[in-house]
Amino acid sequence: MNRYSEKDWKLFRQKLPQWQESHMEKLCREYLEILCKETQPSERFWELEKRINDDKHHIGVRARMSRSNMVINILGLIKEGVIALDDLAGFSDELQNHMRLIAERTSMIFDDYE
Repeated sequence: MNRYSEKDWKLFRQKLPQWQESHMEKLCREYLEILCKETQPSERFWELEKRINDDKHHIGVRARMSRSNMVINILGLIKEGVIALDDLAGFSDELQNHMRLIAERTSMIFDDYE
C-alpha cells in the first residue's frame, strides 16, 4: 500500500523504534516476574525460554521495515497491544481513519468468535 504520504512513512520510521523499546521494556519486566517465581529453576528457565521464543516473532520486537509493510506493521502493533489508535496522532488523517476502520472491522470479526 503506497497510498500514504512520505510524511507518514518518515514518522513511522521515527516512532517504531520508540514503540519497540517501550514494548521490550514491558517484556523485560514480565520476564523478571517469571524469574522471580517460587518454582524450580528449570521450570522458570523453560517458561522464560518459551516466552522469549514466542515474543521475538512479534512486530513489537521485530518488524519487517519497508514502506509496503507499514500498514501491516501498524495493525500488528495495535493487535499486540504495543500501541493504541491514539498513538497514531501526527499521522495523516487518511492513515488514522484507515487504521481505525480496519481495527473496528477486525474487532467485530473476532468478537463474533468469542
